[in-house]
Amino acid sequence: MDNIKNLLASVKDGKVSVEDALRKLKHLPYEDMTFAKVDHHRHLRQGVPEVIFASGKTDKQVLTIARAMHIKSGSFLITKASKKIYNSLKIKEAVFYPDSEIIAVGEEKKKTGNILILTAGTSDIPAAEEAAVTASFLGSKVETVYDVGVAGLHRLMDASAQLQNARVIVVAAGMEGALPSVVGGMTDKPIIAVPTSTGYGVSLGGLTALFAMLNSCVPGIAVMNIDNGFGAGCLAHKINTLRQSIV
Repeated sequence: MDNIKNLLASVKDGKVSVEDALRKLKHLPYEDMTFAKVDHHRHLRQGVPEVIFASGKTDKQVLTIARAMHIKSGSFLITKASKKIYNSLKIKEAVFYPDSEIIAVGEEKKKTGNILILTAGTSDIPAAEEAAVTASFLGSKVETVYDVGVAGLHRLMDASAQLQNARVIVVAAGMEGALPSVVGGMTDKPIIAVPTSTGYGVSLGGLTALFAMLNSCVPGIAVMNIDNGFGAGCLAHKINTLRQSIV
């Protein structure tokens, strides 16, 4: 804290420029909790704050980290969360999204741009919702169109206006993972493909969809890890707001 006070005093006295102070603030220490080192300044460096991945952590660890982040910034996002964790938080403004298993506090109110999120099937919605909630939390306007897979492409045709208006498109698909390639052949917008673990035996928990997306003949498709809607939401938000940051 003394370092911050000295830095701010130097800015006030004109000894350090605002730009130099910002560079120094980007590398301030984290909060050491022994079991976790919470990076409160990640949003300043990366444009996306540190997010709590609940899977593999005890409920107590998740709650301790979340409350620390809430004290510092008034906001946090928890992925792979449970209703039990939500109920234990006892933070009035917290919102639990069951489809995506996300808990959010302090969502950005002002939305910008336009992210379109598609799914091949209804079973792909959890990954898509994780992307949607994440991007919206960060401040992107999000639109969703679900269940428009390749077994009935006429359903996708009805979304042509949304495809045209989107700044970036997220496509979640399991089974054979073909939908991102189809969408990529219809639009010049950046596409983020999310393979899901939906499917029978040789879907191999999403590996078949992952390999199909990585081998797409459509150039320029970015592919996330299996079921990683969170990663897709972050990347989509960064692309969606890129023009704004450049300006």
